[in-house]
Amino acid sequence: MAPSSSSGLTFKLHPLVIVNISDHYTRVKTQLNPPASICASGHGSNNGEAMIQQNPRVYGCVIGVQRGRTVEIFNSFELLYDPSTQTLDRSFLEKKQELYKKVFPDFYILGWYSTGSDADESDMHIHKALMDINESPVYVLLNPAINHAQKDLPVTIYESELHVIDGIPQLIFVHTSYTIETVEAERISVDHVAHLQPSDGGSAATQLAAHLTGIHSAIKMLNSRIRVLYQYLAAMQKDDIPCDNSLLRQVSSLLRRLPAMESERFKDNFLMEYNDKLLITYLAMITNCSSNMNELVDKFNTAYDRNTRRGGRTAFM
Repeated sequence: MAPSSSSGLTFKLHPLVIVNISDHYTRVKTQLNPPASICASGHGSNNGEAMIQQNPRVYGCVIGVQRGRTVEIFNSFELLYDPSTQTLDRSFLEKKQELYKKVFPDFYILGWYSTGSDADESDMHIHKALMDINESPVYVLLNPAINHAQKDLPVTIYESELHVIDGIPQLIFVHTSYTIETVEAERISVDHVAHLQPSDGGSAATQLAAHLTGIHSAIKMLNSRIRVLYQYLAAMQKDDIPCDNSLLRQVSSLLRRLPAMESERFKDNFLMEYNDKLLITYLAMITNCSSNMNELVDKFNTAYDRNTRRGGRTAFM
């Protein structure tokens, strides 16, 4: 573990930075992660490349302000990184810096961010490359691995200090503490995102989504278990594995419990429930349309009555 910082600076991190880094990592991982069929075929990449695709690293800059001994990180933007040369695209960085300077003239580049479990030696090359912009940049590291036992945020902020190791002065990363700082707009946004999660006290739409998600997970699990049984029976039929009559009886008993999807009773019940759902949908649409029509008629009558009172005419409806 990296030693603690001795600079005495106070760091304040805004939630927008964490959201940006998480969104950046999720998008890159989704784009690089190939379909399951391609992975199973074994074409196009070796095991090392597959590991890189499963756990990609993303890079970017963090911006904010420094007031005295207090460093406040407000926002971040992405950077282009070449893993073969371990260098950043300087032209892209300068262009982004110029654009952000026009929108946020008080913000400066305070450092950079990346994803991973811990800071390594290759990170120091990027850190030194940014010292011409900020002589003492900070390094924000987000650990995307899920750890349910961890109570703190998976975010670590590092500073760089010059330490003498084995008689040689070396620049190393040192761990520093931070606090979460929010403004009213961020609190509203975070609260909105939190309420999007399924919960018992959520809205009807949220509860319906949670219910359908549970049903989908159960059907997916049932399908995977049935596929395992099918593969086992197929292998037994080909004499790839020895026949076990006791296990076959258990499989037969289990299959009898599954609903018969081709029965007339199932078709009748399915069509009845399907038609009921369509009818409810049509009724909701008709009700909504009638409500809009009534509102339009009321507005028209009000406007028509005002314009025709002077002429002694009656209302339209």
